[in-house]
Amino acid sequence: MTTTLRPAEPLQQTPDGGRARVYDVCVNSRRVGSVRLSTAPGFGTGAGVIEGLGIDEKDRRRGRATVAALAAEEVLRGWGCGEVQISVPMRAEAALRMAEALGYTERSRNMVKELPAEPPALPPGLEVRPMTEAEFGPWEAGAREGFARSWIERGVPEDQARAKSDSSHRELLPQGLRSPGAAISVAVRDGETVGHVWTGARELEPGIQGRYVYRIEVAEGHRGRGYGRALMLLAERHSLGAGERLLGLHVFTGNTPAIRLYESLGYRTTHVNSYKALL
Repeated sequence: MTTTLRPAEPLQQTPDGGRARVYDVCVNSRRVGSVRLSTAPGFGTGAGVIEGLGIDEKDRRRGRATVAALAAEEVLRGWGCGEVQISVPMRAEAALRMAEALGYTERSRNMVKELPAEPPALPPGLEVRPMTEAEFGPWEAGAREGFARSWIERGVPEDQARAKSDSSHRELLPQGLRSPGAAISVAVRDGETVGHVWTGARELEPGIQGRYVYRIEVAEGHRGRGYGRALMLLAERHSLGAGERLLGLHVFTGNTPAIRLYESLGYRTTHVNSYKALL
């Protein structure tokens, strides 16, 4: 039997060269599932995404998802993509095993925390205030560079990493400090800035709203003193103040200290984000 992909809709194209299309997974022309392919939002056209790969119940456990994934990679190669990205729910153990068998490497994780009813207390002596307009310009320039550098250090081509960083900031902070739903706070101790935290409203999963920690940064010279934990508690306070009980974040796999901090605060992994080079 031959497993193939058959277009289920016209190819969707954007002015910047992005593509997306849903395909039927077929066995000898019989539909047994579906998958959606696209270029990765924000990364330009050099990275592709496989998502929503599903095989009908009666046709599972026959290797058809694996063959469909390989066929999807071929389509993305034809689109000129040099990398493919996937995001797999942590509970989908079979899909995680398949991704590993196909040579995907974990790059990052999405995590979420169900917040308590009462806002947590901040450490004594820590003052918190909103970021000022004068501070925003230098902070944003550093945030853009830091975000891009995080991707570059994990093997993403520099042009794609910078495109992703610029796209994210344009989307999330279109009006700077006045962007709807955004909150950027400065933590101060003894008159000295010790860190910043940026949170915003976000759909954490389809149909599930919450707050999201977009960036947390402890100032150089103040690291290792517990301010990272304090900033995360501040993010919880922002979320509860906005009426949200879920707080999510994204963390790169190699950032072990951050992952340990988040786990100690009660965050759990919801999705594993992996990639594979398309040679």
